[in-house]
Amino acid sequence: MIVSRFTFHVSRGALLCALLVGCAIPIVPYRSVYEDPVNYVRLEVDDSVLLPEWPPSAHAHPKAMRVDDVARILGSILVKEHRIWLQKWWQGEALLEPAFRPEELALLSQQIAEALAEARPNERVTYYLSQPQTSVKRMITTGGLYVHGTELHVILGNWQVLYGIPAYGMIYDRRYPMRPTVTKGFDLFFEPGEAIIAQQHSLWDTLLANTDDELVIDLTKVIPDPTASLPGS
Repeated sequence: MIVSRFTFHVSRGALLCALLVGCAIPIVPYRSVYEDPVNYVRLEVDDSVLLPEWPPSAHAHPKAMRVDDVARILGSILVKEHRIWLQKWWQGEALLEPAFRPEELALLSQQIAEALAEARPNERVTYYLSQPQTSVKRMITTGGLYVHGTELHVILGNWQVLYGIPAYGMIYDRRYPMRPTVTKGFDLFFEPGEAIIAQQHSLWDTLLANTDDELVIDLTKVIPDPTASLPGS
């Protein structure tokens, strides 16, 4: 009888371990550039860069950019709630809002400029901003960016999302800043509009309002010499 009970507990433990291993999500390697109790800026390995197999996939990192230029670019990113035609008919067009609050902009501009200057060709910059609301909830804005050629790619994973910290299990928002924690319901804009490079999107992305969560900005139209620090220049 004792042997039987012992065998049951071992089997249940083995099953639990197997489930945990099977459901495990790999940790993205990163290097910390800045971190405080509620915010961070990091350099993450970008698995879309295939080096040395495909050299054209490499990003234009390290990339020297002035803090003032980074601040001006980030400050020109605008967000608008995504509304379908029925919502527009009932509520009208949503208002454009800055993607980053003044205090967030001040923090990100300095740290992202430093991160780009340190980044390797196979890395991207990720950022995580949070404001605690209660002991188990926080407002988060997260995402990432990288420079490819003379294009700056800016991704907004979450924008002012109220995230509930789980009582147990993995905390996804801090570990995966590029991934949305809820269905995205916003569109991204940039001023001046002529600096935006249009991208192709699938019908599925359009239906899920995922077509405008990434901006591709032509740096030749927003800063004086965007090729100054490209590899080989």
